[in-house]
Amino acid sequence: MEIIKGSIPSKSNSYRIAINKIRGKLTGRLVKSSKMLAYEKLFMLQCRKYRNKNIDGEFGFECSIYYDSKRPDLDGSFKAVLDCLQKLKAFKNDNKCVEIIARKFKDAGNPRIEFKITPLENWDYSGK
Repeated sequence: MEIIKGSIPSKSNSYRIAINKIRGKLTGRLVKSSKMLAYEKLFMLQCRKYRNKNIDGEFGFECSIYYDSKRPDLDGSFKAVLDCLQKLKAFKNDNKCVEIIARKFKDAGNPRIEFKITPLENWDYSGK
């Protein structure tokens, strides 16, 4: 089990639209918020167990997320963590995640995520 301390920003609330003017045309693109960039840096510094594992096949992801309040959405948080893990090269692509078990808790004094990745050999896509 890996433990990363800190409050996870929800992925859905961690992007903003940056508008640029290029050759007279307005264009927009999504950029990460400063809160998400800070969390990614914190995550990269703390995560040791899965760094450069490069899991190539299907895998399961199990996490317990401890928030500082009851308000945050669970699904946006584990998406953000999967993105951090992919950037850290824990696995080649998060589209190989075929199973997620996620739990939400409140711990105002110690927000964190506890998680593990389990490679799943011979995953059966038939659902049987």
